[in-house]
Parts: sequence; C-alpha cells; structure tokens
Amino acid sequence: MPKAKINGVEIYYEMHGDGDPLVFVHHGLGCTKMWEKVLTSFIKRYKVILYDRRGFGQSEKGENFIDYYINEQYNHESVKELSALLEYLDINDRINIVGQCEGGSVGFHFGAHYPDRVKAIAISSTLCYSKIDMPGFCKGKMFSCVEDAQSDFQDKLFDWHGRDYAPELYSLFMQMGGAYGTGIFDLRETLNNIECPALVLYPDRSRLFDVDQAVLMYKSLSLGELAVLPNCGHNTYEEQPEEYSKIVLSFFERHRTI
Repeated sequence: MPKAKINGVEIYYEMHGDGDPLVFVHHGLGCTKMWEKVLTSFIKRYKVILYDRRGFGQSEKGENFIDYYINEQYNHESVKELSALLEYLDINDRINIVGQCEGGSVGFHFGAHYPDRVKAIAISSTLCYSKIDMPGFCKGKMFSCVEDAQSDFQDKLFDWHGRDYAPELYSLFMQMGGAYGTGIFDLRETLNNIECPALVLYPDRSRLFDVDQAVLMYKSLSLGELAVLPNCGHNTYEEQPEEYSKIVLSFFERHRTI
C-alpha cells in the first residue's frame, strides 16, 4: 500500500499507466476508489496519479483534522499537499488535472498558484459561487446524516472510508468546511488567474448545483471550454463514465502539445 509522508501525515496514492502525468482530485466525500469506472480509459494514454487527500479513504487524518478541515486556509493547504506529493513522486513535467466537485476547487487553486506546473484542467460538477453561506446553500439538498441516506450511498461511503469513520466524515461534511468553506463561496477570482486551457463539464440534472454555475465558471476562464452532459446527475464520472471519459480525453488531446 503506497503512502507518502506529507507534513507528518501518511497520504495514500496510486500510479497507473505511462505518458504525460494526469492527477485525479476526488470530491468532498470521495477517495481513489470512486474513479474505477473511468480509470481504464485514461491509463491507456496517461500516467494517472490518484490520491486520497488528508482525512479521506486510506490516508491518515493527522492531528487536529477538524481544525484543518474547517480552516479558511484549507484550499491553500490542499494545494501544498498536492505539490508535496508530486515532489515525492518526482513528477517534474507539467501535469493535467481532473477534479470532481470539491476536487475541482482544489485543482483550480493549484493551477492559479502554480501556473507553470499545469498543462490543462478538466473539472466536473464544481460550484462556481454561492449567494448564501454553504450550510444554507446545501440545506435540503443532502441527507442530514448517513443513516438517512439510501443504502447504496451508505455502502459506498462505508467502503471508501470505513464503517466507523464514514458517519463522522459525513457529519463534518454537512457542517461544511473543506474546499467550499462555511461562508459564501466564490471561485471566480481564482478562475481569472487560470492561464491554462480549462474544461468545465457539467451535468444538467445535478441535485446540488444548477447548470448556470457552469456558464458562470466558463465565462470566468480565459481559455475555458464548456460541455454539458444531458440527463445526467451530479456524479458524472459514475453516471455516464463512457461519455465523461470521451469528452475529457478529447479535451486533453486537443491541448497535449501546448
């Protein structure tokens, strides 16, 4: 089980395939396991790097994880974590990034902070901005606790994070924090600093974010591209894996020689 010691915390990672480096950044309840339906398509062309961010999946929480999670520097710390992982893996070439939901926020912050290290970014189902604080924004859109969730959702979280830890992590997620914070969230200023090509892939049936968010995000990017998956729910990579892979791979191939 490969792990890298980053800031005193064991971070789980996987590497698959050969080619240009491509990093997948999971969403706010995810881990490396969530990418299994699309992984095969990408490892045929890229060196794919998957990792569980601190406190998720098979990575350690470390000390004071709650303070870390709700700190307004969370995105900055997540960027430092990814940077340190790339250094540990001796990845010196410019990377491509795939991010889902909260992972898209981390990916864009990384791209804004390290423009010379990123070739292209593709995100899906990432929030652009909110008009109210995040607890209010998500009220009624999520299950109040794991026990109230559908059985398949419960089973997935138990598999990803363990039966004992999953309810705790979900409860923390419902209190918000993480990449979206607890207040009003706005990614647009960060997007204005993205210099590389960026794909905004959005579903038209997300129960969390309206597709209008994708248009706002696209308009904030200097080299943005926009794609909408019809009749698709929030977890695009899971609900329409073949179409998801096709669109994202096509995007990266268009910008491969940049």
